[in-house]
Amino acid sequence: MEQQTVILYPSPGVGHIVPMVQLAKVILTHGYDVTMVIAEPAVSSPDFRIVDVGRVAASNPAITFHVLPPVPYADLAVPGKHHFLLTLQVLRRYNDELERFLRSIVPRQRVHSLVAGMFSTCAVDVGAKLGVPVYTLFASAAATLAVVAQLPALLSGRRGAGLKELGDTPLRFLGVPPFPASHLVRELLEHPDDDELCRTMVDVWTRSTTDASGVLVNTFESLESPAVQALRDPRCVPGCVLPPVYCVGPLLIGGDGTAAAAADQERAAERRRHECLEWLDAQPEKSVVFLCFGSRCAHSAEQLRDIAVGLDRSGQRFLWAVRTPPAGTDDGGGLESLDDTLFPEGFLERTKDRGLVVEVLRHPSTGAFVTHCGWNSTLEAITGGVPMLCWPFYAEQQMNKVFVTEGMGVGVEMEGYSTGFVKSEEVEAKVRLVMESEEGSRIRVRAAALKNEAIAAMQDDGSSQASFATFLFDAKNLHEQLG
Repeated sequence: MEQQTVILYPSPGVGHIVPMVQLAKVILTHGYDVTMVIAEPAVSSPDFRIVDVGRVAASNPAITFHVLPPVPYADLAVPGKHHFLLTLQVLRRYNDELERFLRSIVPRQRVHSLVAGMFSTCAVDVGAKLGVPVYTLFASAAATLAVVAQLPALLSGRRGAGLKELGDTPLRFLGVPPFPASHLVRELLEHPDDDELCRTMVDVWTRSTTDASGVLVNTFESLESPAVQALRDPRCVPGCVLPPVYCVGPLLIGGDGTAAAAADQERAAERRRHECLEWLDAQPEKSVVFLCFGSRCAHSAEQLRDIAVGLDRSGQRFLWAVRTPPAGTDDGGGLESLDDTLFPEGFLERTKDRGLVVEVLRHPSTGAFVTHCGWNSTLEAITGGVPMLCWPFYAEQQMNKVFVTEGMGVGVEMEGYSTGFVKSEEVEAKVRLVMESEEGSRIRVRAAALKNEAIAAMQDDGSSQASFATFLFDAKNLHEQLG
């Protein structure tokens, strides 16, 4: 019998395409073909950076890639329009090209289902026309999905007033630890619910929880059990039956538990080792504090100095992935100028035996992770059994901080981030807390337990593999019904 093909339609941007590629690798191990359809963002923006598709395709030859032709959008790009709103509107306009492509392959390929990214839910309309079941991949936490599902009810009670004036008023959603209203996504706080951007964002998210045939979430059941149970509870959205939720994570580069992941690890081992990895090999297990704030977060020179002072005083080994201060500032040049321009006198000399200021990936010697709390980074820390020191910046990261510290119990908050500056004393104190104190020991034990749960979830008999098999079975049956 001819193999069936799963069509993947990720939202633009690295943070969305990476988990979709990992999802594709799992699908391949189940005997399905995979075609990934890419819609380029209207403009490269902080939220949706243009991806080098050719490079991604070359690294994943078993996946078929197809880039949709650009769509005209000059009429949408009016002055003053928020770049996020423009991208969402352009993605909606891509529906015609997506439909045209799917119609071109349906006669010669047996399409099993279409999995759309969390901001590409307009593809549901295309699936309905073609009789193809459409699922969504929610690349953030299940707790965030639970918030998104319940958000329309909160907004309807605001009567166009917006959410910013709520300040730090605690918000309570079923299945989610309480968190301040100020932790919501910035675009929702700064725009009233009758604003076009707010309406469009809520509509896109609502379609994941109402119109899709199901939602695949990049998490595993035991990690976020309260949120997952809430999404299956009729009280979550009264009067609405939400689609099935499939916990299929962690979907990570080099994650444990699958043949695809093992292949990733073999390729990684073949790469030439970076000098910092050799340095890490010489350090005791779980003894190094790793600092990495993602691709969009750049600190001021003053903040970099205070981080350096705090690390110096903590006495801990560390590895720091540094981004130089933003262009256009007077904060110095490249990494070669850090010693003179950014750090306290003698900093690099005093710490050369226990720290390197470089860009680096995670390593088994890492004992703590200072992170911006992006969901991919959070899952990387969890699968590595590494406690987190949470320093969120944007998007849903402040909510993730609450989930990590209060829901999962594997992290602490770096106080001061909300004001835009974390003092050296806070850096030193929190590093010492995680690495030296009894509380830190309890966090490390909990982190190690979650690591084992993550590995177990992705084993052949694990919860995520079972959930994934259920998704494939459900989609096949649904397609037969639609056909």
